[in-house]
Amino acid sequence: MHRIAIEHPDQPEIIALIDALDAYQKPLYPAESHHGIDMAALTAPGVLFAVARDASGRACGCAALVLMKEYGELKRMYVPVESRGLGLGAALLAFLEQQALANQQPLLRLETGIRQPEALRLYARAGYRQCAAFGDYQPDPNSVFMEKSLCVANSAA
Repeated sequence: MHRIAIEHPDQPEIIALIDALDAYQKPLYPAESHHGIDMAALTAPGVLFAVARDASGRACGCAALVLMKEYGELKRMYVPVESRGLGLGAALLAFLEQQALANQQPLLRLETGIRQPEALRLYARAGYRQCAAFGDYQPDPNSVFMEKSLCVANSAA
């Protein structure tokens, strides 16, 4: 059983997850194709940081949602190898989608790398579709840009 909650990312266990993500990604891409955000950005207002914890309380996955004016951007999603295959990536994604809707943000976007087939499959299965570069991103042959419009419940009776 895993629990997902919004937490502060500046915790040693979470920093270790983010460091592991960087260690995984850095050999895959040239420096100009790294688009991760640092701890200062992760702790800024308008950023929701989700952490998945197992029954013992160990952090076993994380992801951030940056709330922008016109969309939310998913960043820093990571589940270490030893925790994969348990549905944590999909659970983190669904959790952040609910957080986006709770914050009146029905459009989510993300950038991921072409050499991360697991991430690409996860996002495609969750309904994300490729789109053009957005925000401050420039087209990059090492990047895949994706977006998803979330269903907003109709509150009219």
